[in-house]
Amino acid sequence: MGLIQEFKDFAMKGNVVDMAVGIIIGAAFGKIVSSLVADVIMPPIGKLIGGVKFTDLNLSLGIGPETLDKAGNVVAGTEVFLHYGNFLQTVFDFLIVAAAVFAMIKIMNTAKAKFEKQAADVPATPAAPPEDVLLLREIRDALKKK
Repeated sequence: MGLIQEFKDFAMKGNVVDMAVGIIIGAAFGKIVSSLVADVIMPPIGKLIGGVKFTDLNLSLGIGPETLDKAGNVVAGTEVFLHYGNFLQTVFDFLIVAAAVFAMIKIMNTAKAKFEKQAADVPATPAAPPEDVLLLREIRDALKKK
């Protein structure tokens, strides 16, 4: 089997296609959650704590070292910031995604347990006896009548 054929067989397996769909949906879901956090959740929280925009929260670490430009001139260092507001927003993103995934798994596990319980409650009907057994019974019953 050629390398190309092996790759085709691998790529066309159901699991690979399902995984690709999951990754694409997950990326889109991540964008939705990021927008939800940045545009819907964080502004009211920022307003509650004094009109703060979380992405603007930072801590100055001072002036960075002097550098040289292309002409060889000394350029003064720029101020260095620790942008902890972006980090807080990313943490909120993660928590919302984690909560959504947890809720989805919880619902799936509950439904699975319900279906398994229903399947266990249904009594198993005995399998019909094979045809040769039925024929032997007919012969036995016919012999009893004689």
